[in-house]
Amino acid sequence: MAQKSGNKLAAFLFSIRSYTPVPFVILMLLFSSPTPVSYAVGLFMILLGEAFRYGGVCWAGSETRTTGTVGGAFLVISGPFAYVRNPLYVGNILIYTGFGVLTLALYPWLTVIAFAFFVFQYILIVGEEETYLQKTYKEDYKKYKNHVPRFIPQFKPYRNKSIKQPPFNPKAGLRSESRTLQAIGITLLLVTLKWIFDFKIL
Repeated sequence: MAQKSGNKLAAFLFSIRSYTPVPFVILMLLFSSPTPVSYAVGLFMILLGEAFRYGGVCWAGSETRTTGTVGGAFLVISGPFAYVRNPLYVGNILIYTGFGVLTLALYPWLTVIAFAFFVFQYILIVGEEETYLQKTYKEDYKKYKNHVPRFIPQFKPYRNKSIKQPPFNPKAGLRSESRTLQAIGITLLLVTLKWIFDFKIL
C-alpha cells in the first residue's frame, strides 16, 4: 500500500529523486580536476555509499525504486537498517559527496551545495515516509524509531524478532541496483578519461 502525500514539495522531490543529481553530475564532469589523493578519498566515499545502498536493497528489494507514492510491504529492520533508518539515502549522500571530493569540481562550493541540497531533499522525503510507516506499523515503528538514528549510523544493531522480515536476496539486490552501478561506473569512466587527457597522464 502507499499513501498520498500531505506535503506537495516532498511528494514532488520523491517522484523525481532519481533525476535531481543530474545537474550536479554534469557540473562535476565539466569542471573535474582531480588529484591522486582526491581521487582515492572520493572513490572510497563512493564505494562506502554504494555498500550502504546494496546492503539496503538486498533486504528492501525493488520497492526502493518506486517513484509514485510512499509505501512499503515490510518494516525492514535488518542489515544496514539495524544501524540507521535510511541507509539508501545515507549511501546516496556519500556517493554524491564522494564525487565532489573525487573531481574537485568548483571545490569546495559545488560539493557543499550538493551536500546541503540532498540533505534537505531527504529530510523532506523521509518525513513523508515516516508518516506512512508510523500509521502502518504503529508501535513496532515507534520502537524502531526510538532506537535507530535517522541518518547517522550507530554501532549497536537494533533487534526485534517479532517484526517479520523479507528474505535477504543479494541477487535481487544486484538486479535492483544495476542502474545505480551503471551510473556510477559511467561517471567514474568519464571523469577518469577527462583526467587522463587533460593532464596527459598516459
